[in-house]
Amino acid sequence: MPIFSKYALLRGADSVRRQSQRLFALSNAHASASASAAARPALSQFRDILSKQITGIKDAGTYKMERIITSSQSTEITVEGTQKRILNFCANNYLGLANNPEVVNYSKELLDKYGAGLSSVRFICGTQTIHKQLEKKIAQFHGREDAILYASCFDANAGLFEAILTPDDAVFSDELNHASIIDGIRLCKAQKQRYKHRDMSDLEKQLQSSTARLKLIVTDGVFSMDGNIAPLPKIVDLAAKYDALVFIDECHATGFFGATGRGTEEYHNLLGRVDIINSTLGKALGGAAGGYTTGPKELITLLRQKSRPYLFSNSLPPPVVATGIKVMDMLMHSDQLSQRVQSNTKRFRDAMTKAGFIIAGENHPICPVMLGDARLASIFADQMLSRGIYVIGFSYPVVPKGKARIRVQISAAHTTDDVDHAVAAFIDVGRSLKVIK
Repeated sequence: MPIFSKYALLRGADSVRRQSQRLFALSNAHASASASAAARPALSQFRDILSKQITGIKDAGTYKMERIITSSQSTEITVEGTQKRILNFCANNYLGLANNPEVVNYSKELLDKYGAGLSSVRFICGTQTIHKQLEKKIAQFHGREDAILYASCFDANAGLFEAILTPDDAVFSDELNHASIIDGIRLCKAQKQRYKHRDMSDLEKQLQSSTARLKLIVTDGVFSMDGNIAPLPKIVDLAAKYDALVFIDECHATGFFGATGRGTEEYHNLLGRVDIINSTLGKALGGAAGGYTTGPKELITLLRQKSRPYLFSNSLPPPVVATGIKVMDMLMHSDQLSQRVQSNTKRFRDAMTKAGFIIAGENHPICPVMLGDARLASIFADQMLSRGIYVIGFSYPVVPKGKARIRVQISAAHTTDDVDHAVAAFIDVGRSLKVIK
């Protein structure tokens, strides 16, 4: 045998021996870690506490299973366990752009040009030309002076209040505001007031008694669990009367609500009356990720200096930025998609109400089918899936106890046949479960 062949064999054998030793050592390490964990009373107690909570959630019928989607996000999807195409009526994909070919192709184009990510926060080496382009387009779309991008709107809400409010200021928040707003307000040192849901008399009493330096009224534009709309005309009037500022979270409005998709302001014919807008790129605007704040230039400049989620989170990756840019361009050239989602919404709400269902909210694509009981909502959703309609039951703690519902969300990509098919399935299941006659 040639010398080099013998050497290769010896080297190969040595490599196999070292690999075996590593695997043996790793196995021993795992066994040692498991034994160590079992011997630690604190960890054992921790597991027991968590297990009891999980059991309680299951016993209450509020345990949330994650169905696995095996296709792209669309009005028609496939779900793990079945090859049948299913109509999706529970996504935030209001404009149907999550897998739009133009959006996907532009995202691929910018992926090739700018890479997968920045590996940096914005102020170090994480700002590309496309980030500034998207921020400019967002500000233009909303008619504001400037905008700042975040990894999500949850981060935008977490990074706003702490950065701008002091103990001398006061914040007045609707009691049913989104969890991200609640958490964001908790982080700040301002005087915290909570007014009853959409109750302008309660809000006025609190504003009237406040002596704060800055007063900030905080509300969702559209409340995501109920599909109802903030009474913005009265809010901005109260703000003017008591010299307050207005903040609005437009996650469930931007791009599709109002005549041209400018959101709750436009719906109420109040464009420009809100001082600060936070919203998301992760719902109607392509469904990828990202959030933003838009408003006065001085505000945005300060947030770039002080907002912790902005300062300490990686920049949005180029393919996600590309999605936002392309969708913003589409929205600023046509309102066709927002008009279509509005007509589909009316069709669904009218048919379901006629059938005897209670549909909460106003004329918004969030259409909560109220059922009350958590178990009923879960069973109802499962039976809808067996009929080819993907919807999810919502129950406590996502919604108050006794107010479980199926939250239907209408998309511009749904056809009228899709809407009618969903209504027929609801009627069939509703009758079998004695929800309607």
